[in-house]
Amino acid sequence: MLSPEMTERHKAPALGAVDTSEPFLPMELLELELSLEGYTGGEAGFCEAVRTAAGKAGGEFLFDLPAAGLIDDCRRIAVLRVPTSGSDTRVVLAVLDRDGIEIRMQAPDDETVHLVRFADAFIEVLERI
Repeated sequence: MLSPEMTERHKAPALGAVDTSEPFLPMELLELELSLEGYTGGEAGFCEAVRTAAGKAGGEFLFDLPAAGLIDDCRRIAVLRVPTSGSDTRVVLAVLDRDGIEIRMQAPDDETVHLVRFADAFIEVLERI
């Protein structure tokens, strides 16, 4: 059973200032996507490419998982924590397309908000260690 604090925490995922109705990528996502442009590593090099790009942007690679059933036309999803203006951070997704030849960045949406909740819990556990 979850404590009331934990339940309340999970009602408001860490979407930062991302407006999912906005058609343009926030600057943090745009910078990451540009650094991954021209990716040719396939599925085998996905994690390392995303980890490197996140590090260069001052962010962190948290985890990756198969995209099956989560996002259409994709093979893998990497969950990242990237800095925003000030001292805040935001959870974002790096997505490897079905063909394994292109990585795109996207803000979590209604279909993937549970990944943000899991990432928040994952971060909380790491910070306690």
